[in-house]
Amino acid sequence: MIARKYHRIVFSFFMSLLMSGIMSLVISVFNVGWVSNILSIWLNAWLFAFAVAFPTIIAVSPVVHKLVSLVLKEEG
Repeated sequence: MIARKYHRIVFSFFMSLLMSGIMSLVISVFNVGWVSNILSIWLNAWLFAFAVAFPTIIAVSPVVHKLVSLVLKEEG
């Protein structure tokens, strides 16, 4: 198992993996339809999308956490 101190990186990895996979599939199908080589098209798009998404999530997550804190009301 991975140590808890790496939570942010592990979370970012899985978030970027899933979001880039889903979005690249949706956009690939939207752009070219269900063609015979959609799997190849999607996997190429996913690889590129993940390469952008992972470092982006690492970079912007502190800003997003601050924005969420500004918008949410403290309880208690």
